[in-house]
Amino acid sequence: MTSALQLSVRLRKPGFDLQADLHLPMGGISVLFGPSGSGKTTLLRCIAGLELHATGRVQVGQDCWLDSASGLNLPTHRRALGMVFQEASLFAHLKVRDNLTYGLRRSGGSAERQRLDDAIDLLSLAGLLDRDSADLSGGERQRVAIARALATQPQVLLLDEPLTALDPARRAEVMPWLLLLREELRIPIVYVTHSVDELMRLGDHIAVLDSGRVRLSGPLQDIYPRLGAPGLPEHEQGALWTGQVRHIDSHWHLAEIDLAGTTLWTGDSGLQQGQSVRVRLLARDVSIVTLAPQNTSIQNHWLVRIEEVTDTDHPSQRMLRLRHPAGLLLARITHRAWATLGLQVGRDVWAQVKSVAVLR
Repeated sequence: MTSALQLSVRLRKPGFDLQADLHLPMGGISVLFGPSGSGKTTLLRCIAGLELHATGRVQVGQDCWLDSASGLNLPTHRRALGMVFQEASLFAHLKVRDNLTYGLRRSGGSAERQRLDDAIDLLSLAGLLDRDSADLSGGERQRVAIARALATQPQVLLLDEPLTALDPARRAEVMPWLLLLREELRIPIVYVTHSVDELMRLGDHIAVLDSGRVRLSGPLQDIYPRLGAPGLPEHEQGALWTGQVRHIDSHWHLAEIDLAGTTLWTGDSGLQQGQSVRVRLLARDVSIVTLAPQNTSIQNHWLVRIEEVTDTDHPSQRMLRLRHPAGLLLARITHRAWATLGLQVGRDVWAQVKSVAVLR
């Protein structure tokens, strides 16, 4: 049985050529990431059948939607998908309830209505049903749009930069609902963004696109520490680890996080003991020492091995990839530090982590 969303898509436009070959998992959130113009939205539109001249193959699980070799190209309305764009595109003259039921008026079966009720419950929309759509906040509008997409019982949910048009407060409002979708839905979610923050908080799998090609693809925790990923500024490079809150130290207002047997201390930001979290460690916040640290204010320091080194966008600096039993780390140091410390690939050193970001 096919357990992946399989894409082998070709589309040529004036000044742009998409050639994307990609397998995405049938669960969690797969993020299409890369710089503007890299082909992220175009690829999403090919999955949806909105690019009529796309060729190749699109298969979701056991169902094939596009197969040029056999002349198959299902129109969008016959593809079992839900899609949410940057703008919610609700009918402004209708109430929320009528926006949600509009697509059910022709079929209107009990099963369809039950799916809609489930989507309303999942996204806590019951209190908004009698509101005028024009009176909703941007975040509320996107929640309604997502519920409307889920009511069709899609095999895959496509989200095209759903937070881009929102201000920071509304983005923060919608983010928990997107995380809830990831936990509750048993279908793949394909999410287009150029936001590193959205990638870090939401992504399980990442496909990095550049100039119409898939440059990297795999689990986010494996791909993120790669050196030189397209579309990722060097000041945003680092590592992403998952762990669990082991202990809350109320005296010092700190949280102790277990990362595959490694302890990390961070400020307590309302975390709960036992809570699963993602921890982002930026390369610029990691320093290197050759001896075990003593009498230092930096609380997190671990023995690691230098696995790879490369130059950066600034001639004075280098980027180190470090191997730790809990995962990979990146460290950005100067050429001078590399030389004076006598560092080399394969050497064991101590990494000091000055700060971390706990994402969830």
